[in-house]
Amino acid sequence: MRFNFPLILHTLGTLVLFIGLLMLLCVPVAINYWEEDWMALIIASLSAVIPGFIMRYSTRNNPNKELKKRDGYLIVTLAWVFMSAFGALPYVLSGAIPSYTDAFFETISGFTTTGASILNDIEGMPHGLLFWRSLTQWVGGMGIIVLAVAILPILGIGGMQLFVAEAPGISPDKLQPRIRETAKRLWLLYLSLTVIETGLLMMGGMDLFDAVNHALTTMATGGFSTYQASMAEQSPYIQYVVIVFMFLAGTSFSLIYYSVKLQFKKVWAFEEFRYYLGFTVLFTLIVSLGIFFASEEADVEKAFRDALFQVVSIITTTGYATADYTSWTPFITVLFFVLMFIGGSAGSTAGGVKVVRYVVLIKNSVLELKRQLHPSAVIPVRLNNKAVPRGITFNILAFIMIYIFIFATGSLLLAASGVDFTTAIGAVATSLGNIGPGLGQVGPVDNFANVPTAGKWLLSFLMLLGRLELFTVLILFTPYFWRRQ
Repeated sequence: MRFNFPLILHTLGTLVLFIGLLMLLCVPVAINYWEEDWMALIIASLSAVIPGFIMRYSTRNNPNKELKKRDGYLIVTLAWVFMSAFGALPYVLSGAIPSYTDAFFETISGFTTTGASILNDIEGMPHGLLFWRSLTQWVGGMGIIVLAVAILPILGIGGMQLFVAEAPGISPDKLQPRIRETAKRLWLLYLSLTVIETGLLMMGGMDLFDAVNHALTTMATGGFSTYQASMAEQSPYIQYVVIVFMFLAGTSFSLIYYSVKLQFKKVWAFEEFRYYLGFTVLFTLIVSLGIFFASEEADVEKAFRDALFQVVSIITTTGYATADYTSWTPFITVLFFVLMFIGGSAGSTAGGVKVVRYVVLIKNSVLELKRQLHPSAVIPVRLNNKAVPRGITFNILAFIMIYIFIFATGSLLLAASGVDFTTAIGAVATSLGNIGPGLGQVGPVDNFANVPTAGKWLLSFLMLLGRLELFTVLILFTPYFWRRQ
């Protein structure tokens, strides 16, 4: 048998069971606020726990415990679909989002940490559902599969295949020799930063509920807020706190780990981080000057803060907003559209193309000029003083070409569904990059409620593609993936 289907079903059952149990964490929140969504959360939880248990129980005696790489890709892709399908139930059963299409869109936007929403009255949503909405982003941020490998040893299987499929960057940087230990350390760091941010937000005047929700979605670079206006009405202190943690969340967690161990030279030695910091500073200065000179009220600090917040928010693919960047100047609008194609660091919770791919692409392009003069010379691309294998360079070129092709095709398909072209390219760019706000009718002060039903399913698929970095999902649509060896 080509695939170990009993083990695949067993693993998916475990993940569905986990999501069902996770919903129960939201029940005390609903009860605390005397809201009726607690019943919907319990029913939704049972709707996931029961089939999850059946899937696990019926495959418990499978003698084959070997998980191959193909199995890993299939599990990861199906897991995100299953999680979103079951995760949408609390919204539908409570009546808060009656349409299953809208509920699925909101849920997969959460698990993929995109932050695109169809909600027009967030403050009117029950607290239990708002907490579930934030929790989907927090779990999806580091990766539900990595969580399962780290926290659920009940799987009883090796986790390397799942980790590679979940985080298919240039090369997974294992902090410890065993993948489970690596995942545990990453999650401990992730949890610690979330708790620290919660405390800092409360010091700025946020109540516990809002502070927890914003900390969950900031560290996930998700951008779901408990306010319809996102972060626009928050104090400068809170906005600066969120800026710091968005930037950290967009940084490779390996580097944050080294920083905690005070190995700062090792952090600075990473070229991707220097480029990531450089892009942030450069674009912030450009946008700050643009806002300052275009505004009638010349407030230097506010211009800088708005620019810094929006630049960090888009580069890290968090998607929070303090202002409508599409209303500043046409030049700045185009600039933010370009930022949607950058993304954060590899090994972070950010989406997008990732800075490291651009670093390798830029270096390879420069070296190609030298190769034209010296065609017989072997001139490798070097990253962090190490030669990058040619196969990885070709992989990056293929990734970017496919990314552009999917963006163009998706934009045309969305425009064909009746969406205006500006909105279409903005919606596709922000969904594929897992960012949140786009352009046109899906800009920072709008949402995706008016996107046609077919368009929402298309964007949901693009969110999944972006979150799993294209190849993990696209490989399932190739004949040789299913061909028997």
